[in-house]
Amino acid sequence: MVDLRKAYDTWTSVSLVLRIIIALVIGIAVALVYPHSKYLFLLGDAFIWALKAVAPFLVFFLVITAISHSTFNLGARFRTVIKLYLASTIIAAVIATVLCYLWPATVTFVSVYAPFYSDEAYEIVEMIVSKLICNPVDAFAGANFLGILTWAVIIGLFMKKYASETTKTVSKDISNIMAQVIGFVIQFAPIGIFGLIYNAVSENGLDIFTEYGHLIILLVAAMVLVMFVTNPLLAFIVSRRNPYPLLLKCLRGSAITAFFTRSSAANIPVNLKLCEELELDRDFYAVSIPLGATVNMNGAAITITVMTLAAANTLGISIPLYMAVALCVVAALSACGASGVNGGSLLLIPLACSMLGVPGDAASELIAIGFIIGVIQDSLETALNSSMDVFFTAIADNRERALAGSGPDPGQ
Repeated sequence: MVDLRKAYDTWTSVSLVLRIIIALVIGIAVALVYPHSKYLFLLGDAFIWALKAVAPFLVFFLVITAISHSTFNLGARFRTVIKLYLASTIIAAVIATVLCYLWPATVTFVSVYAPFYSDEAYEIVEMIVSKLICNPVDAFAGANFLGILTWAVIIGLFMKKYASETTKTVSKDISNIMAQVIGFVIQFAPIGIFGLIYNAVSENGLDIFTEYGHLIILLVAAMVLVMFVTNPLLAFIVSRRNPYPLLLKCLRGSAITAFFTRSSAANIPVNLKLCEELELDRDFYAVSIPLGATVNMNGAAITITVMTLAAANTLGISIPLYMAVALCVVAALSACGASGVNGGSLLLIPLACSMLGVPGDAASELIAIGFIIGVIQDSLETALNSSMDVFFTAIADNRERALAGSGPDPGQ
């Protein structure tokens, strides 16, 4: 009879990254030889379902525990990481705008559209506020991490003041148990990624790399620039240290799984585990990681900007400088509503399009085009968004430790 414990220990003794690479190679090979097996598709779906199922509860109890047990001021860390999140998202939109001006892209619409003009800024504010002030049951059911964070912070603050030590201990025990469950699920990432890459290759083959090539190149170029140039530059300005060793750790530990799950929400458990391995402060990253999954949306800001400007170029809409600046801000704010949903940034394109006079029907066609190229666009977007959550969290934590003189920076 098979010893399950021994088999599991043997499985986990091999490097997770190595197992994922092997799974990628096998997944591509099997998809080319034996495509369209619904049972193999299920492996990838099941892995994402497992991560999404446990992530809201993990975040909820981690945040409550972090706040109710906190004994020192985390304010400086949070100020630093929030500034990094917001600055990097706006810079990402600016980078995308510059690239679109240097090498304008167009798309092919099925119908002929006439430009119009309106101001839909209120919808962006309404969307963000509605996510903040949300029924907690709805927040859990819809994986609305902005709402989950709001209620966890409120409960944590009141628990810190009024709850007994026994209640606080129970909360801490639950968060520890959930963290162990996540660690168990993550060990099966290679099997899940095998299913996901099998699905992608079976459904799309290599055609996706040739159709809409100009648009894809713009999106990829902007995301790569942000990932390897502007975000590390921001990190260097804050920490005054070489950011690339930490960046590579974050890409290896977070970006690979995010690329295939294509969901920042599903990758939250992976990021929390990586922060633990980097020996960051748990009270801090328990809040900053789910917060980053909702507001640190570099890739989403790039997607919204590039797709919107491509539509404007196609319709012959001239974009003055002040409108380009406004678009960057709107794209960054809109991106905050894209969290937790595969292709969520695409659904926010109509908001940005309305600013430039792109009709709603044309924006709907853009969304359809986005889903066609999503196997590249959404995968890389999520990899950028999610890995930068850990990267900026580590930078903020390391900076405060260095200022406090608590020794060498973890994760460097």
